[in-house]
Formats: sequence, structure tokens, C-alpha cells
Amino acid sequence: MLRSIVRPLKTITGCKAASTTSSIQPGTKYGGKTTVTLIPGDGVGPEICESVTTIFKEMAVPVEFETIDLTKHTLKDEGAFNMAITSLKRNGVGLKGVINRSADFRHHNVEFRGNLDTYANVVRCMSFDGIKTHHTGIDLIAIRENTEGEYSCLEHESVPGVVECFKVITREKSLRIAKFAFDYALEHKRRKVTCIHKANIMKLSDGLFKQCCKEVSELYPTIDYDEQIVDNTCQQLVINPQQFDVMVMPNLYGNLVSNLAAGLVGGAGVVPSKSYGSEIAVFEPGARHTWMEMKGMYVANPVAMVLSSAFMLKHLTLHDAGDKLIQAVRNVIDKQSCLTIDLGGKAKTRDMTRAILDEVELIN
Repeated sequence: MLRSIVRPLKTITGCKAASTTSSIQPGTKYGGKTTVTLIPGDGVGPEICESVTTIFKEMAVPVEFETIDLTKHTLKDEGAFNMAITSLKRNGVGLKGVINRSADFRHHNVEFRGNLDTYANVVRCMSFDGIKTHHTGIDLIAIRENTEGEYSCLEHESVPGVVECFKVITREKSLRIAKFAFDYALEHKRRKVTCIHKANIMKLSDGLFKQCCKEVSELYPTIDYDEQIVDNTCQQLVINPQQFDVMVMPNLYGNLVSNLAAGLVGGAGVVPSKSYGSEIAVFEPGARHTWMEMKGMYVANPVAMVLSSAFMLKHLTLHDAGDKLIQAVRNVIDKQSCLTIDLGGKAKTRDMTRAILDEVELIN
């Protein structure tokens, strides 16, 4: 969990002090176990969540899951959506699959984050020795403002054939995500924060975001700071991704950049993420893909969800279990003896789950 290490952000005019994850209470405890909301979601979500519940059971992790059936179909029931929100607010911690977007119903991932104000999405993209990719040695953090920007869901057809979509950038939320990024860098001993923007074209909106990041950077003299235009960032990620450490950006760019970075290290199946609010932390795969066409075949890679659950354990101060699980995943991938089809192997989801548990036992 993050700690507030520098002077409060309220010293900057026009912004309330930003929250860090140190204020998040680690779940509701009953009988020595922490209750965590589990939302398997759509597609292969239930299958990769089954991997997590199986691993936790065999590791005897003191976590009790409160499972909520929230999918594209159950979302049409307002009660199911409200039940999920209530559960997360009560427990303070959640593990979540991806909910498939519905063209005729707006309550999906965007509304989910907005209702919980999980404003900071953190995606970690790291290289694995056992996955052959063009680049090696990647370990970058993409931090995305999660509640405004192009994802404000403010659009309308002003006249037939003309649609207006409003991009909202506020000083308060820009300062909040900037401070989160620098606090994260300090807490995790990262050396540099890069602000990703398009202020050369969107001079007011992205200009404000860039200005806020620059202001916050001055409070953190031990961390290097630079700025980069988003189209150049995409090119630089392909050419030299090792130059990046912590990246902070508005909502849409965060979606694009984190998915591009995921492709550099092995794809959607190996990238974990977490989203933080002032009182809630939700852990989920870093690339939002449901893989609907493979549902029920048990061929999905569980690594992204397992790693997300491992970081959740560390958030719950169960560091030993979390570290073992992370190392076990690395060992399975590096040995290349039990890989799912997306990584070039033939293993099923449950095979890889078993292999991870075998590695956990070896670490013990």
C-alpha cells in the first residue's frame, strides 16, 4: 500500500489533498479471514477466476470471496449492478473479470469505475524470460486517470449526422492522479515519471493535465520528470520501451498505451492491473478482453488474473503469500513446460493452474 511521503497536495492552489491507498482499509474481516468481492465477469472470466479460487484454497490463504454474478446480461437488472457496488464498498477490496460491453446498456466498466471513484488504474507490463518477444527487460507502469477525459460519457447528436463528444479534464482530478503517480514511484523505488499528453493539439484540456503534472513534479525532487506527446510515446514504446518507468496519462491514452505495452510483453494473458479509489481497491486483468469465443473451452491463460490476485494479497498485507505466488508464476513461464496456447503451448487453464501450485510448493 502507498504511503503519503511528501507534503499534502492541498499546498497546491485549487486542489484537495489526493488520497493514497494508505487510507484503504484492507477488507472486511470475519473469523480471521478477509472478505473480498469477486466478480468473474463475462467470457473466460469465470474460468480464470476459478484458477484463483483453486490456488487460494490450496495455499490456505485467509481470504473469503463474496461472489457477485455481474455480466453483460445481469447488468440489465439494476439490482445486480447495485449489489456489486454495495459489496465492493462494504469489503473495500475486489477481484474482477471483464464485463462485456453492451451497445444498448451503459452500465459496464466505465460506469462501474465512476460509481466507485476508482480514479487510478495501474497496469504493470513486465518481461518474462520464458516468453519470446522482440524486446526484453521491460518493466513499466502505466497509470491512467480513470474517471474523466473522453470516458466522461458526455455525447449527443446535436443535429442529424453530427455527434459531439465532450472531453472533460479538471484541475482537481489531474492533480490527484499526478500525485498518485509520484507517490507510487516513491513507494516502489521508481526513478522517473513521464507525463503522456497531446497538448500540442488539445492545448486547453491536455495543456491543463500537463501543467498539473509539472506542478506536482516540483514536490518530488528525487524523481526525474519528463513529458512526451502520446503519438511519439507509441512509437518509442515499439522502438525502445526500456526508457519508460512510470507513465501517467489521461483516460483514453492510458487505455491505448497500456494495451500496446501489454502486446510487447506477451499479450493480454500476462498483464495484471489494479484500480484505486480513496477507500476501494479493485484488482483485474490489465487488458480488457473477455475472449468470448473461447468461453467454456478452458484454454485461457490465467496468469493475468493470478498475478492480479497476488498483488491483491500484498495489498491485504499478506506479503509472503503474494510474493510466493508471483514467483511461482514466473517459474512456470520461464520453464516453458506448461504454457497456454496464447504463449505458444498446449496447456489448458487448469493445467497451468496446477503447475503454478506445484511451483508454490517448491518455494515452500
